[in-house]
Amino acid sequence: MIGCALKQGDRVRFLEARAVSEAVASMCVEACTRPSEGLRALLVKAMSASPMGPGRSALDLCLRNLDETVSTGLPICQDTGIAVVFAERGNRLVIEGGSLREAVDRGVEKGYREGRLRNSLVNDPLNRTPLPVNSPAIIHLSEVPGDSLTLELLVKGAGSENASASAMLPPLAGEDGITCFVRDAVLAKAACACPPLFLGVGLGGNQEMCGILSKKALLRPFGTPGETPAQKRLEERILAAVNETGIGPQGFGGPVTALEVRVELAPCHMASLPVAVCIECHAHRTARRVL
Repeated sequence: MIGCALKQGDRVRFLEARAVSEAVASMCVEACTRPSEGLRALLVKAMSASPMGPGRSALDLCLRNLDETVSTGLPICQDTGIAVVFAERGNRLVIEGGSLREAVDRGVEKGYREGRLRNSLVNDPLNRTPLPVNSPAIIHLSEVPGDSLTLELLVKGAGSENASASAMLPPLAGEDGITCFVRDAVLAKAACACPPLFLGVGLGGNQEMCGILSKKALLRPFGTPGETPAQKRLEERILAAVNETGIGPQGFGGPVTALEVRVELAPCHMASLPVAVCIECHAHRTARRVL
């Protein structure tokens, strides 16, 4: 077939599906039982900015919960959620012994079973029979140059996911409209999402792509602003607007409702402004592997 032949010097790398499954299994356990690096420092900083009262006490409980997780190995939260996997597969990588989908799902099943993590999935939205395993996972796959496989996991509980929102704003709504949309989404439901929050905001693409962007934004390392001055400015503006709501930790009031805002952009139609906000709880459970 035209265009399918490898160029001279190119080499195909083979990776066993079993290795992918093992990596995913360990990621599930890690994300659910080991606080992400830097999370505790952000909560300590939030606590120092909070006056005495219920909100500050809630932050103290969040910190104690993290410490208990470290010492006991128990899950950070009993809602061990649904596994959302972003996979970047090199165009010279061949997976042997099964498809990537099969390998990831087997890994999720293994991780949740061996880690004694709660299965949260039901058969479908109408016939809500519990599934015996916590798969299938949600997989977002992209192809990149090279021969490696990068896997990033976001464990998404229902409390934060149910507070997320998307919309097609008027094309000239601009930063004001985007900021108001995110703030209003937080005001509507985020007190039930275990704040202080992390907010991923996807702008552009179309209806489904902005939602994917909003989740991908949450995979950035802590303290990493957007690449462009416009992204950074909008992130700071949204963070200020959300914290001015006064919802505070666990909804008990205070100056810290969100810890970080991450904005991701994509081209879009001239007559559209797709926007999605993925609301994430303070536990912010992630893991990453490169195979």
